[in-house]
Amino acid sequence: MQYIINAPLKLDTRIALPASKSICNRALIIHALAGGTTMPCNLSDCDDTVVVTRALRSMPDIVDIGASGTAMRFLTAYFSCRPGTHTLTGSERMKHRPIKPLVDALRYLGARIEYLETEGFPPLRIEGTELEGGRLEIAGQVSSQFISALLMIGPVLRGGLELKMTGQIASRPYIDLTLWTMKEFGAEAEWTDIDTIRIQPGHYLDREYLIENDWSAASYWYEMMALSGDPEACVRLTGLTDNSKQGDSVARHLFSLLGVKSVFEKRTDGKPGGVTLKRLPTRLPRLEYDFINSPDLAQTLVVTCTMMNIPFYFKGLASLRIKETDRIEALKTELRKLGYVLRDVDGCALTWDGERCEPSDAPIETYGDHRMALAFAPVAMTGREVKIAHPGVVSKSYPHFWDDLRQAGFTLNEL
Repeated sequence: MQYIINAPLKLDTRIALPASKSICNRALIIHALAGGTTMPCNLSDCDDTVVVTRALRSMPDIVDIGASGTAMRFLTAYFSCRPGTHTLTGSERMKHRPIKPLVDALRYLGARIEYLETEGFPPLRIEGTELEGGRLEIAGQVSSQFISALLMIGPVLRGGLELKMTGQIASRPYIDLTLWTMKEFGAEAEWTDIDTIRIQPGHYLDREYLIENDWSAASYWYEMMALSGDPEACVRLTGLTDNSKQGDSVARHLFSLLGVKSVFEKRTDGKPGGVTLKRLPTRLPRLEYDFINSPDLAQTLVVTCTMMNIPFYFKGLASLRIKETDRIEALKTELRKLGYVLRDVDGCALTWDGERCEPSDAPIETYGDHRMALAFAPVAMTGREVKIAHPGVVSKSYPHFWDDLRQAGFTLNEL
C-alpha cells in the first residue's frame, strides 16, 4: 500500500504527541526490576513499548520482539538477572543487528547466554541467574542501548556496577536519560569520571510515574513548520518541557536555526505543558552538525535541509548503518528520487553541496524503517505530492501519525 500525501495551504493545529518510547521502555524495565505494582502512566501504544509490556507481563518462554532494537537490548539484560529461561528473537533484520558487545559484557558479569544461530547476533537463549556485578569496561562507541541495558540492572547486582566506557562515547544524552530515570525510581547512580558510572547495589522504588511525550515525534512537526511557506503557521504540541532529559529535545535548538521558534507553556503543577511552534524569518547559508548524540534526528534534518536548499555536512552517523535499515544508503537513494544527490563520507557522514538530478515519480520506500516515513511525509509542505510506500511502519514509534496529519488538514489517499 502507498499513501499519496498533499499538505494544507495553512498549518494551524494542536497535536497530542505519543509518549516517549525511550522513557517508556526504561521505566517499564525499572518498574519490573522493582517488582512494581503501579504501572507508569501515559505509556505509549507504539510497537516498541507494546512488545516490552507484553514480554514483562507474561514472561513467555519465547519472546519475539519484532523489529525493536530497544526491546532486544533491554530484555537481554533483564532476563539475564531474573529467574527463568527465555529465548529472545525478532525479525529477520533484527537477526542481523549485532549484540555481541552486550552479551560479552553480561557474560563477564556471570550471565548464561548462548547464540542459537549466528555468533554475535540474535536469537539468544538466556538462562537467568543472580549476577555478581562489579567493575566492567565496554567500548563507548557501541549502541547506547547496550550501555543503558547494563546500567538499569546495576542496582540489583550483588556488588552493584562500575561501568567504564572506553574511547568516544556515542549518544551520551541517552545514557544520561537512563541515569535520570533510574534515579527517579530511587537508584544511586552517578558519573564518577568523564567515562565512568558507579551504581550502588540496592533496590528500585515502586512509585507512580508520569512519562513525558516524545521529542523525536515532535521533530517531524518542527520539520513541517520549517518547510511551510505560511508565515502565520502555528503548531501546538502537548506534553513537552523546556528542561526535558530526552536527547532529541535538541531539535528545538537545531530548528531555531531553520526558522522555527519554540514558545513553552508554563505550568505550576509540575506536569509537562507543551510548546507552540511559530515561524521566524531566517536564511541559513549552510549547516554543519555532529549527530553523535542524537542520531535519530539525522533523517529529519537531512530531508529538511535539502528541501530548504541548505547545503550541509552532518557527521556522527556511523550508527545509522545498523538501524532498522542502512539509513545512510536509504537517504541517498530516496532523496535522489526527489532530485537531490547526497554523498557519504567514510561511511559515517553525509553531505549535500547543492547537487541536483532529474527527479522521478517513484514512491518513497521505507525499508521497514518508521523514521523514513516520518521524515519524508513533511516534504508535502513544499507543495509536492508525496508518495510513501508501506506507511504502516510508523506504528513502531508514532502509531497515530497519519491520523494527526489528517487532523492538521493533510489529505492522504491510498493507492
